[in-house]
Amino acid sequence: MTITRAIGWGCNKIIQLIVRALALSRIHPNFLTFIGLVINVGAAVLLGVGRFFEAGLVITGAAIFDMIDGRVARETNQVTRFGGFFDSVLDRYSDLGLLMGLLVYYASIGRNFYVVLTAVVMTASVMISYTRARAENTIPSCKVGFMERPERVVLLIIGALFNRMAPVLWVIAVLGNLTVAHRMIYTWQETKRLEEAQLGGIRRKSEVTR
Repeated sequence: MTITRAIGWGCNKIIQLIVRALALSRIHPNFLTFIGLVINVGAAVLLGVGRFFEAGLVITGAAIFDMIDGRVARETNQVTRFGGFFDSVLDRYSDLGLLMGLLVYYASIGRNFYVVLTAVVMTASVMISYTRARAENTIPSCKVGFMERPERVVLLIIGALFNRMAPVLWVIAVLGNLTVAHRMIYTWQETKRLEEAQLGGIRRKSEVTR
Protein backbone atom coordinates (compact mmCIF):
# COMPACT_ATOMS: atom_id res chain seq x y z
CA MET A 1 0.00 0.00 0.00
CA THR A 2 1.36 3.41 -0.98
CA ILE A 3 1.61 6.29 1.49
CA THR A 4 -1.08 8.25 -0.36
CA ARG A 5 -3.44 5.29 -0.34
CA ALA A 6 -2.74 4.67 3.34
CA ILE A 7 -3.55 8.30 4.18
CA GLY A 8 -6.74 8.11 2.12
CA TRP A 9 -7.74 4.86 3.83
CA GLY A 10 -7.09 6.32 7.28
CA CYS A 11 -9.03 9.52 6.56
CA ASN A 12 -11.95 7.53 5.18
CA LYS A 13 -12.06 5.38 8.32
CA ILE A 14 -12.10 8.48 10.52
CA ILE A 15 -14.93 10.00 8.46
CA GLN A 16 -16.88 6.74 8.68
CA LEU A 17 -16.56 6.78 12.48
CA ILE A 18 -17.75 10.41 12.62
CA VAL A 19 -20.70 9.62 10.33
CA ARG A 20 -21.75 6.63 12.46
CA ALA A 21 -21.50 8.65 15.67
CA LEU A 22 -23.60 11.47 14.22
CA ALA A 23 -26.10 8.97 12.81
CA LEU A 24 -26.53 7.46 16.28
CA SER A 25 -27.03 10.94 17.75
CA ARG A 26 -29.95 11.39 15.32
CA ILE A 27 -28.81 14.90 14.40
CA HIS A 28 -30.51 16.16 11.27
CA PRO A 29 -28.24 16.35 8.18
CA ASN A 30 -29.54 19.84 7.34
CA PHE A 31 -28.31 21.04 10.73
CA LEU A 32 -24.84 19.72 9.89
CA THR A 33 -24.99 21.67 6.63
CA PHE A 34 -25.90 24.80 8.57
CA ILE A 35 -23.03 24.24 11.03
CA GLY A 36 -20.66 24.07 8.05
CA LEU A 37 -21.91 27.50 6.92
CA VAL A 38 -21.43 28.98 10.40
CA ILE A 39 -17.86 27.65 10.54
CA ASN A 40 -17.12 29.14 7.12
CA VAL A 41 -18.44 32.51 8.32
CA GLY A 42 -15.89 32.31 11.12
CA ALA A 43 -13.20 31.53 8.55
CA ALA A 44 -14.31 34.53 6.49
CA VAL A 45 -13.84 36.79 9.52
CA LEU A 46 -10.32 35.42 10.00
CA LEU A 47 -9.53 36.02 6.33
CA GLY A 48 -10.86 39.55 6.65
CA VAL A 49 -8.36 40.37 9.40
CA GLY A 50 -5.47 38.66 7.62
CA ARG A 51 -5.16 35.58 9.86
CA PHE A 52 -4.81 33.24 6.92
CA PHE A 53 -3.28 30.21 8.65
CA GLU A 54 -6.02 30.04 11.27
CA ALA A 55 -8.61 30.56 8.52
CA GLY A 56 -7.14 27.62 6.59
CA LEU A 57 -7.58 25.36 9.62
CA VAL A 58 -11.18 26.53 10.11
CA ILE A 59 -12.03 26.02 6.42
CA THR A 60 -10.67 22.49 6.74
CA GLY A 61 -13.02 21.88 9.65
CA ALA A 62 -15.94 23.24 7.65
CA ALA A 63 -15.00 20.96 4.76
CA ILE A 64 -15.42 17.96 7.05
CA PHE A 65 -19.04 18.94 7.71
CA ASP A 66 -19.49 19.39 3.97
CA MET A 67 -18.29 15.82 3.43
CA ILE A 68 -20.36 14.16 6.12
CA ASP A 69 -23.80 15.79 5.88
CA GLY A 70 -24.78 13.79 2.79
CA ARG A 71 -23.35 10.58 4.24
CA VAL A 72 -25.28 11.06 7.46
CA ALA A 73 -28.44 11.64 5.43
CA ARG A 74 -27.91 8.33 3.61
CA GLU A 75 -26.95 6.51 6.81
CA THR A 76 -30.14 7.66 8.55
CA ASN A 77 -32.44 7.40 5.51
CA GLN A 78 -33.07 11.15 5.54
CA VAL A 79 -32.14 11.88 1.93
CA THR A 80 -34.63 14.39 0.53
CA ARG A 81 -34.88 16.63 -2.53
CA PHE A 82 -34.94 19.68 -0.27
CA GLY A 83 -31.80 18.49 1.52
CA GLY A 84 -29.85 18.55 -1.73
CA PHE A 85 -31.23 21.99 -2.58
CA PHE A 86 -30.48 23.32 0.93
CA ASP A 87 -26.93 21.99 0.79
CA SER A 88 -26.32 23.61 -2.59
CA VAL A 89 -27.66 27.01 -1.49
CA LEU A 90 -25.60 27.07 1.72
CA ASP A 91 -22.51 26.00 -0.23
CA ARG A 92 -22.91 29.11 -2.37
CA TYR A 93 -23.18 31.29 0.75
CA SER A 94 -20.07 29.62 2.19
CA ASP A 95 -18.06 30.17 -0.99
CA LEU A 96 -19.07 33.81 -1.31
CA GLY A 97 -18.57 34.43 2.40
CA LEU A 98 -14.94 33.28 2.25
CA LEU A 99 -14.26 35.43 -0.78
CA MET A 100 -15.95 38.42 0.88
CA GLY A 101 -13.48 37.97 3.71
CA LEU A 102 -10.66 38.25 1.20
CA LEU A 103 -12.29 41.32 -0.34
CA VAL A 104 -12.32 43.00 3.07
CA TYR A 105 -8.68 42.07 3.69
CA TYR A 106 -7.33 43.30 0.37
CA ALA A 107 -9.40 46.50 0.59
CA SER A 108 -8.07 47.16 4.11
CA ILE A 109 -4.43 46.98 2.93
CA GLY A 110 -5.08 49.00 -0.21
CA ARG A 111 -4.48 46.19 -2.73
CA ASN A 112 -7.13 47.28 -5.20
CA PHE A 113 -5.94 44.95 -7.94
CA TYR A 114 -6.53 41.92 -5.71
CA VAL A 115 -9.93 43.28 -4.75
CA VAL A 116 -10.82 43.11 -8.44
CA LEU A 117 -9.19 39.68 -8.82
CA THR A 118 -11.20 38.34 -5.87
CA ALA A 119 -14.35 39.75 -7.45
CA VAL A 120 -13.50 37.89 -10.65
CA VAL A 121 -13.10 34.69 -8.61
CA MET A 122 -16.48 35.31 -6.96
CA THR A 123 -18.08 35.70 -10.37
CA ALA A 124 -16.46 32.51 -11.66
CA SER A 125 -17.57 30.56 -8.56
CA VAL A 126 -21.18 31.61 -9.02
CA MET A 127 -21.16 31.06 -12.78
CA ILE A 128 -19.69 27.55 -12.50
CA SER A 129 -22.69 26.50 -10.43
CA TYR A 130 -25.17 28.53 -12.47
CA THR A 131 -24.08 27.16 -15.85
CA ARG A 132 -24.48 23.59 -14.64
CA ALA A 133 -27.89 24.25 -13.05
CA ARG A 134 -29.15 26.13 -16.08
CA ALA A 135 -27.72 23.62 -18.57
CA GLU A 136 -29.35 20.69 -16.78
CA ASN A 137 -32.73 22.29 -17.41
CA THR A 138 -32.01 21.66 -21.08
CA ILE A 139 -29.72 18.63 -21.26
CA PRO A 140 -29.50 15.56 -19.00
CA SER A 141 -26.15 16.39 -17.38
CA CYS A 142 -23.41 19.03 -17.44
CA LYS A 143 -20.64 17.90 -15.11
CA VAL A 144 -17.75 18.85 -17.37
CA GLY A 145 -14.96 21.13 -16.20
CA PHE A 146 -12.17 20.85 -13.66
CA MET A 147 -12.83 23.64 -11.15
CA GLU A 148 -15.73 22.25 -9.12
CA ARG A 149 -16.34 23.37 -5.55
CA PRO A 150 -14.10 20.73 -3.88
CA GLU A 151 -11.14 21.83 -6.00
CA ARG A 152 -11.79 25.49 -5.16
CA VAL A 153 -12.05 24.77 -1.44
CA VAL A 154 -8.82 22.75 -1.45
CA LEU A 155 -7.03 25.56 -3.27
CA LEU A 156 -8.29 28.13 -0.75
CA ILE A 157 -7.10 25.92 2.10
CA ILE A 158 -3.66 25.61 0.50
CA GLY A 159 -3.49 29.34 -0.15
CA ALA A 160 -4.43 30.14 3.44
CA LEU A 161 -2.21 27.58 5.19
CA PHE A 162 0.88 28.34 3.11
CA ASN A 163 0.26 32.07 2.67
CA ARG A 164 -0.01 31.72 -1.10
CA MET A 165 -3.47 33.17 -1.57
CA ALA A 166 -2.54 35.48 -4.46
CA PRO A 167 -1.43 32.69 -6.86
CA VAL A 168 -4.39 30.57 -5.74
CA LEU A 169 -6.76 33.37 -6.73
CA TRP A 170 -5.10 33.56 -10.14
CA VAL A 171 -5.53 29.80 -10.63
CA ILE A 172 -9.21 29.85 -9.65
CA ALA A 173 -9.90 32.97 -11.74
CA VAL A 174 -8.37 31.49 -14.89
CA LEU A 175 -9.44 27.85 -14.55
CA GLY A 176 -12.83 28.81 -13.13
CA ASN A 177 -13.75 30.92 -16.12
CA LEU A 178 -12.36 28.24 -18.45
CA THR A 179 -14.71 25.79 -16.73
CA VAL A 180 -17.63 28.13 -17.41
CA ALA A 181 -16.60 28.40 -21.06
CA HIS A 182 -16.23 24.60 -21.26
CA ARG A 183 -19.74 24.11 -19.92
CA MET A 184 -21.16 26.63 -22.36
CA ILE A 185 -19.49 24.89 -25.31
CA TYR A 186 -20.54 21.45 -24.05
CA THR A 187 -24.14 22.59 -23.60
CA TRP A 188 -24.17 24.09 -27.10
CA GLN A 189 -22.88 20.81 -28.55
CA GLU A 190 -25.38 18.72 -26.60
CA THR A 191 -28.37 20.92 -27.43
CA LYS A 192 -27.37 20.87 -31.09
CA ARG A 193 -27.09 17.08 -30.99
CA LEU A 194 -30.47 16.71 -29.30
CA GLU A 195 -32.14 19.11 -31.72
CA GLU A 196 -30.69 17.26 -34.72
CA ALA A 197 -31.85 13.93 -33.28
CA GLN A 198 -35.33 15.35 -32.68
CA LEU A 199 -35.45 16.80 -36.20
CA GLY A 200 -34.33 13.45 -37.64
CA GLY A 201 -37.10 11.69 -35.72
CA ILE A 202 -39.68 14.10 -37.07
CA ARG A 203 -38.45 13.54 -40.60
CA ARG A 204 -38.57 9.76 -40.26
CA LYS A 205 -42.06 9.94 -38.80
CA SER A 206 -43.15 12.16 -41.70
CA GLU A 207 -41.75 9.70 -44.24
CA VAL A 208 -43.57 6.78 -42.60
CA THR A 209 -46.93 8.57 -42.67
CA ARG A 210 -46.69 9.48 -46.37
